[in-house]
Amino acid sequence: MSLFVWEPEDPAMGSVLLIQEIFGVGPYIRAVAERLAAAGYLVGAPDVFWRFAPNWQSDHSEAGLGASIEKVQQLDFALATADCTAALTALGGDSDSQRAPAVLGFCLGGTLAWAIAAAAQPSCCVSYYGSGVPAMMDLLESVSCPTLFHFGNNDAFIPNEGVEAIGAAIAGHDGFILNVENAGHAFDNHESDMFWNESASKAAWAKTMSFLGERATR
Repeated sequence: MSLFVWEPEDPAMGSVLLIQEIFGVGPYIRAVAERLAAAGYLVGAPDVFWRFAPNWQSDHSEAGLGASIEKVQQLDFALATADCTAALTALGGDSDSQRAPAVLGFCLGGTLAWAIAAAAQPSCCVSYYGSGVPAMMDLLESVSCPTLFHFGNNDAFIPNEGVEAIGAAIAGHDGFILNVENAGHAFDNHESDMFWNESASKAAWAKTMSFLGERATR
C-alpha cells in the first residue's frame, strides 16, 4: 500500500494520517495535505483502494462520481480499517513527535477515521461527514481519543436524524465535539462545484486546526 507523505519546512510539531474520499488521493486530498504541512504537520495519506485499484483517482464530474461509487462498493471495510491502522503506525514511526498521529478523514475517510479511532490509539480524530458514522456509534466506548465530528445540516447523504443520534450518543462524554455547518455533503471539497461551500469550509477548518493544535502537537 502506498503512503503518500508531505513534510513541513520546519521540524514537524505533530503528524496527521489523512484519509481520502472516494475520489482517491487526488488533487483535493493533496491540497488538504499541503494545508496541513504548511501548518507544521507531517502528513501521510494512504492509498485506501490499493488492493483492487492502486493509485485510483477520479475527477468530480458526474461520471467521476459514478466511477468512484463503483470503486467504493468493492472495498472491504474491515481490511481498509486494518490497512489504515497500519499506516497510522508507520506514520508514527516516521514522526519525531512524542504524540501518536492524529487521524483526519473526509466522506469515506470520515467513516474510516472513526473506525481507526476505535481500533487504534491516534492522538485525536477528526471526521468530516462520514456517512457510516451514525450507524457505528456502538464503537463509542472503544474510542479513547478526543474526536471532532463535522456535518452539514443539508446533507442529502446523511439525514439530520443520524447527526442528532451522534449528538445524543456523545452527550456526557468528555472530549467529543459535534460541529454542524449550514451546508450540504462534502462542503470542504473545493474541487467539486457540486458540493463546495466556502463559508462552511473555512469555519470548519478553523475548528479543525484549533482542535489539532490542542491535541495533536508535541
